[in-house]
Amino acid sequence: MRHALGGGLTAERRSFREPPRMEAAERFVQEVRTRRSRMTCGQRAFRAAERKAWSLGGPRALASNGPQ
Repeated sequence: MRHALGGGLTAERRSFREPPRMEAAERFVQEVRTRRSRMTCGQRAFRAAERKAWSLGGPRALASNGPQ
């Protein structure tokens, strides 16, 4: 279900997804290159968006904002 339809993640699921975001922030700090050849198009776009958010706001920019 989409967020606009009342869906989205519960607080429990957001906390479950937080560690991978922080791991991504650590990889950005270490300037680890992503393996683009193994990623799908959607994954590449998502990683690019994560990297852009991190470059603008640091690790805190990758934190979940909760339900909108």
